[in-house]
Amino acid sequence: MQHRDNRIKKMVIAALLIAIGILIPIISPLKIVLEPASFTLASHVPVFIAVFISPLTALAVSVGSALGFLLAGLPLVVTLRALSHVLFAVLGAYILKRRPQIMSSTPKTLLFGLLLSVIHAVSEVAVVIPFYFGNGMGTAYYAKGFVVSVILLVGVGTIVHSMVDYLISLLIWKPLKKVMN
Repeated sequence: MQHRDNRIKKMVIAALLIAIGILIPIISPLKIVLEPASFTLASHVPVFIAVFISPLTALAVSVGSALGFLLAGLPLVVTLRALSHVLFAVLGAYILKRRPQIMSSTPKTLLFGLLLSVIHAVSEVAVVIPFYFGNGMGTAYYAKGFVVSVILLVGVGTIVHSMVDYLISLLIWKPLKKVMN
C-alpha cells in the first residue's frame, strides 16, 4: 500500500511540475534578453526538480515543458532547444538514481549541477547549429556571427542560465523532498 501511495505522490508532483513547466514560457515576464538570444528565468526549475525525483519523472516533465514552449508560440528552434532538455534531465536522474550520495555534499551537488549544465548547453548548441547554417535564424544571429551567437550566447549563456535555475531548484527541493519521503 505504501509503495502505491508513493507512486501516486510522484505522479501528482510530476503532473504539477509539467503544469508549471507549461505555464512558465507562456506567462513568465522574467526574460533576460541578450540579443539575439533570450533566456526565461526559472524555465528549467520544474525539469531539475524532476531530475531529483526519478528518470521517468524527468522524462515526463522535460517533454511537458517543451510543450509549453510550443504552446507559447515560440520559434521552432526554441521549442526544440526545450525538447533537448530530455537528454540532461533523464541522464541526470539516472545518475542520481545510481549515486544518490552526490546530493549529500555541497561540492558534489554543485559539480553535478555544472555537469548537467554543460550537457544541457552542448545539446542546445547542437539543436541551434543546423538552424544557423540552414539560414533558419533571425538576422541578429548572423550579425553577431557564429562564435558570439551560438557558442557564447547559446552555449555559455545556457550554462549560466542552467546553473541559476539549478540553484533555485535546490532551494525548492529541500522542503519538497521531505514531502516526497
